[in-house]
Amino acid sequence: MTTQLKIRRAGERGHADHGWLNSWFSFSFAEYYDPRHMGFRSLRVINDDRIAPGGGFPTHPHRDMEIFSYLLAGQLAHKDSMGNSRVLNPGEIQMMRAGSGVQHSEFNPSATEPAHLLQIWITPNQRNLKPAYTEWVPAAGHENDVKTLVISPDGRDGSASIAQDASIYLLKLQPGNQASHSLAAGRGLWLHVATGSLLVNGVSLSAGDAVSCEEAGEIEISAIGEAAQAILFDLG
Repeated sequence: MTTQLKIRRAGERGHADHGWLNSWFSFSFAEYYDPRHMGFRSLRVINDDRIAPGGGFPTHPHRDMEIFSYLLAGQLAHKDSMGNSRVLNPGEIQMMRAGSGVQHSEFNPSATEPAHLLQIWITPNQRNLKPAYTEWVPAAGHENDVKTLVISPDGRDGSASIAQDASIYLLKLQPGNQASHSLAAGRGLWLHVATGSLLVNGVSLSAGDAVSCEEAGEIEISAIGEAAQAILFDLG
């Protein structure tokens, strides 16, 4: 059977525009505080960030958080205290385990083009882990697969690994494409629409909208009228 969904519309999120950074917050973050939206299970942050050309976050610390960024448009330059230096391109994910402590910076290296990304934080199942960095890029010929496991606890199927009971899927649907997901009993699902429009169990969703459920059953997903991308979280 299909499950009932809770809807969180894009316009209900927190918002901050700093000029160089325009962000929408799915959950309480920085100066945005909403006790009704502090996170969902281990999912703590989904920030929908647009970084102006040349803008970025100077070196700053993190600890005890699993952090990943999914780039939707433009480029993102990453440097960290583990010695990693990388420019992320659209369709790629970088995953950083802050663990016992790490410092990093993120900048838009372009002088002309904005960068658009989702920054996502998940609380780990252990504190003081050794910091680590990895990347996920789609396998050749699979860049436009409808549903791809990109992050998992065990790194299965070529996914990046995370220190949490969380399986995270990237959805890329063209008009007419369909995907499905079976949510097991005792687990929770959060689906965030990154671009385009989707129909999820009969609910129409646009970019920035999200749905959640904690009832076992089937989630049916299809694109509406244009190509769409979404991130699906299956959380213990």
